Amino acid sequence: MEINYQETSKDLLTRIDIHEKYGSANIDVWTNDLLKPQAGMKILDVGCGAGKLSFLFNEYTQGGAEIIGGDFSEELLDKARAKNRELGAKIDFQFLDFNKPFNFPDNTFDLVTSAFAIYYASDLRFTFGEAHRVLKPGGRLFVSGPLPENKQMFYDIIKEATNQTIPPMPGSSRFKGEIFNTIDSLFAKTELHKFENHLTFPSVEPFIEYVRASLSEDRKLWTSMFNGKDEYEALIGKIQAVAQKWFDRDGKLVMTKVVGGILATK
Repeated sequence: MEINYQETSKDLLTRIDIHEKYGSANIDVWTNDLLKPQAGMKILDVGCGAGKLSFLFNEYTQGGAEIIGGDFSEELLDKARAKNRELGAKIDFQFLDFNKPFNFPDNTFDLVTSAFAIYYASDLRFTFGEAHRVLKPGGRLFVSGPLPENKQMFYDIIKEATNQTIPPMPGSSRFKGEIFNTIDSLFAKTELHKFENHLTFPSVEPFIEYVRASLSEDRKLWTSMFNGKDEYEALIGKIQAVAQKWFDRDGKLVMTKVVGGILATK
């Protein structure tokens, strides 16, 4: 399957689809169980992408919460707005750059969330400070992202294929340390929750689809391993050969997603 080397939003949606198709656990159930959003709440989802979390909360509260989804990508916002119209939901999707002051008054929201996004902020203290500012007293911040032990098999196969060190990922390498500590310094109470999802690939092809969607999405981080389309395809070929070897040996490929959820109270 040809995947556009420059595409990013498509890669994100591809990975979400793969998690749902081959995973053993449902991150949506975990998120709702943890947060229990209620009708009447005002919720802001930062880095909402195509609206996955916003729609989840809207469904859980039966349309009773006031939800705003903000993102930097107009392309993803367009997807979210199209689905919003299709569902007849009343979610407000708007442009939001989390590296700049949030365009909301102090003490506005009961819940501010960000799934796999806000840890890319250039100044964590500023961005989480803005989240703290727009939350009501007693309001909660929920940030999810990969823990250091996330998708170990993925990295092990790439290491074996390239004999190179994996570059540090901005999410998993900082989540338990810098990100948790920054939030903990700003909020009254901070806890770390953990979610595990075992993805069982029945053949090598969907795993390679996942690899493509991951390497392409984070391509600026992988420049030590490839530069340009030809080197990228050569790398994919090496990874595919090792993945096939592992598959032939084990009869399947099982990759464990390990996600952290930082839940903080103002």
